Amino acid sequence: MESATNTTVEALFLDHSARKLSQMVDLVQACFAQLSDAQVWQRGRPHENAVGNLIMHLCGNVRQWIMHGVANEPDVRTRAAEFSADGALTAKQLLELFASTMAQAKTVIAALPRERLLQKTDPQGRGPVPVLDAVYSAVGHVQMHVGQIILLTKQMTGRDLDLTIPRPR
Repeated sequence: MESATNTTVEALFLDHSARKLSQMVDLVQACFAQLSDAQVWQRGRPHENAVGNLIMHLCGNVRQWIMHGVANEPDVRTRAAEFSADGALTAKQLLELFASTMAQAKTVIAALPRERLLQKTDPQGRGPVPVLDAVYSAVGHVQMHVGQIILLTKQMTGRDLDLTIPRPR
């Protein structure tokens, strides 16, 4: 992060966004340490997503919004495959995919020139948004689904994960 005397709102936003992605990787790692390969692909009901589907979805979404929408890389996302996948990857492979995708996104965010934040991008073909919005949307989307992964992990393991300040019991 830039020094306190040279800190801008833009630099703070980009640094915070990258740090949030790192934090989400740590939370997913903590969840995966509690889950078996079978649990990672367990669906409560047919219409629900497994943890594995959520990981694949987050990787596809971040690649589309950050790598494609911000870094102008080709859009390689196949959204339907994210939700139809059913056990092809192990928990370890999913965690590696998630960690490497978030690391790529953090690299893009860290290298992003501040003046690009107001430029427009159209990562999903639904109309242009400022690059700032693309970063904000992607990071928020990751946080939302990691919250679901935490909840699913708690439900499958039947215990609190003590991911924040441990509480006396």
